[in-house]
Amino acid sequence: MENVVLISMVVILVVGIFSQWLAWRIQWPSIVIMSIAGLLLGPVFGLFNPQEALGELYSPLISLAVAIVLFEGSSTLDVREIKGVSKSVFRIVTIGAIIAWIFGALAAHYIAGLSLEISFIIGGLFVVTGPTVIIPLLRNAKLSPRIAAVFKWEGIIVDPFGPLLALFAYEVIKVINTEGLHADYMLTFFFSAFIAILLGLGVGLLVSFMVSKGVFPEYLKSPIILAFVLLCFTVAEVIMHETGMLAVTVMGLTLARTKRYLSSIGNVNHFVENISVLLTSTIFILLTASLSRETIAEIFTWPIIGFVLVMLFIVRPLSIWLSTIGTELTKQEKTLIGWVAPRGVVALTVSGYFAAILLEDGHEGAALLTTLTFALVFITVCAHGFTLRPMAKALGLANDAPPGILIVGASSFSIAFAKYIKELGIPVLISDSSRGRLQAAIDKDIPIYHGQLLSEHTQYDVDLTPYETILAMTGDMAYNALVSQTFAPEFGFNNTFSLPAGSSMGKKEINTSHKAHLLFEENAIFTELNRKINTTYEIKPILINENCKLDKDTIPEESTPLFVQKENKTIQLVTLRKKINLSKGEQLVVLKRKNN
Repeated sequence: MENVVLISMVVILVVGIFSQWLAWRIQWPSIVIMSIAGLLLGPVFGLFNPQEALGELYSPLISLAVAIVLFEGSSTLDVREIKGVSKSVFRIVTIGAIIAWIFGALAAHYIAGLSLEISFIIGGLFVVTGPTVIIPLLRNAKLSPRIAAVFKWEGIIVDPFGPLLALFAYEVIKVINTEGLHADYMLTFFFSAFIAILLGLGVGLLVSFMVSKGVFPEYLKSPIILAFVLLCFTVAEVIMHETGMLAVTVMGLTLARTKRYLSSIGNVNHFVENISVLLTSTIFILLTASLSRETIAEIFTWPIIGFVLVMLFIVRPLSIWLSTIGTELTKQEKTLIGWVAPRGVVALTVSGYFAAILLEDGHEGAALLTTLTFALVFITVCAHGFTLRPMAKALGLANDAPPGILIVGASSFSIAFAKYIKELGIPVLISDSSRGRLQAAIDKDIPIYHGQLLSEHTQYDVDLTPYETILAMTGDMAYNALVSQTFAPEFGFNNTFSLPAGSSMGKKEINTSHKAHLLFEENAIFTELNRKINTTYEIKPILINENCKLDKDTIPEESTPLFVQKENKTIQLVTLRKKINLSKGEQLVVLKRKNN
């Protein structure tokens, strides 16, 4: 038995993470790959059933994983993200959710054939989207920050309220159908939800206070906060089922507010985010692998397909367009938001809970809930996963330019480098805290950001979406290292580079892994490059006539190789350690003497 559980958990973790990697490699939505992987492991090939293998651990594991994912999402929220669309977000998560609840319930009743009681329960649940599905899609879609913020806030705020709407409908139906229960029974529901809100707020404030007083050592801060998240969720669940998600969401929102004043809390996000990625993979594999073949077969019936189509093309667009009348959103933004609403983990897990208790109460139609939910989840995940970016591009809401470059530090060389990059049609942005140093870039019509890039306000002042590579090219080696360390999680380690500021640090003393991200050749340092560009050197391309390796024989005398311009218009930067193969037709761009 122990070996079965051990093997099951390892397979789920490995397949989940591999699915995310494969999705990244082939540029597919990760949740689509994870869902397919789970179906292949479970109902298709019947290799194993996680629900049977894990037994009583199955539901608690999923619940705790969802709690951590919800906390991670809510703790990263900041009201500054929705500057200009706050009215729209408020309308969508209130009026829009209610409209979606009512029309979703009617669709479940008249099209899927569920009783009116069950329809209003499941209709409340289907208003959720959630961070487990929205955030992976946003990573791939590269939307404008404004509309990405709307999707993110809606997913995280509505996620805990969907189950509460379903629970509220269930309690109302129970009062109506059960003799001896009176309306004051509903007070228990509202009181429990209120307690969950107070619990999340209290735990969030307590954690913030303890962090501010230095109660936790730095190396224990992330695990302790994670323990508080699990404790908060569990206590709320003990008080009343399905209120735990509300409690951890409020806790996350509280920490998101306080971390503006306690910068050390922000460091916890990277830890929780990494766990969240792991758990998202695990949850989808667990749920899809546990489905039966009968459930999969039921999906391809007209009532189920018809219900999903109505939810996609009528209920969602209608709820968005009606709720956002007179708001800041443009028609293009309303169209995209009205199309995209993938359902995910919360809908699947909570529908299983309601199916069980409704069957116990004698509602035979509840047996269809799991099939109906999975059909909506899988079809919306695939439909929205594959169409989000193309539709956003068609509506002008996504960045359609080649991957751009963000340069930190304005100098003669970095401005000349940026000018050349811009002329290639690659988006470029130079950031510096000195207006004087940026003036030359302004004169050359190069996009600039005047400010301190390491400031927490930067992400709200400047759109970094078009840029996939960051180059730290200031004259301060320590600052370059800090920039690289700060932005490596966002841009990726392989897309973060820095320029040596001086020769005081021997190249042999530099770690090999860091050498791979030091720009250009051995003698290419900040002072030398600027001296050359200010005297008799210029940036010029050299056409490659045959396949070869980049070495001393390829580079003209007294020239510094900068990057290789590929035939597909992308560039490959030259670094201290990275070996580069040149192909015929490519161009090697170098810094060379003007008279050469």
